[in-house]
Amino acid sequence: MPSLIVEPLNTEHFIMDQDDRKRNKNMLSLEDTQQWSQSLERLLESKYGMATFRNFLKSEYSDENIEFWLTCEDYKKIKSSFRMSSRAKKIYEQFIKAESPKEINIDYHTREQIKRNVKTPTIHCFDDAQKIVYGLMERDSYPRFLRSDIYRTLLENLSTDATKG
Repeated sequence: MPSLIVEPLNTEHFIMDQDDRKRNKNMLSLEDTQQWSQSLERLLESKYGMATFRNFLKSEYSDENIEFWLTCEDYKKIKSSFRMSSRAKKIYEQFIKAESPKEINIDYHTREQIKRNVKTPTIHCFDDAQKIVYGLMERDSYPRFLRSDIYRTLLENLSTDATKG
């Protein structure tokens, strides 16, 4: 397995002064960052929250769940049945199949159900696995993220910046 070097999150590009906030509402704020701790859903709704969470998971070599979840979200937007069929097979090969490169942690029954579903894929063929993976992230990865140095440092830097401004 090739080694993956993940650099720590550089929070400097997230820091801004009051003028920056007024000019660009798309920038990260302390209030936005604090809201990430309310729920995984709130975290994933934020562009910066998603990026920070993904960076955290990559640093732990456990990003297969978020990658699968995001891939499923994209998959649900597919309109073409040909493209859906092709993409479903790729998702199965990459995440579902036993010993696949980014195998997700799902039960045998769900894995077998998806194996059957992929033969005639629908927009919902990965829903059960996506729910399982979301639950795993919510119970495991998300609480670890909230306790992580990445998140705590980001909050500290934004808090320090807010008190200066």
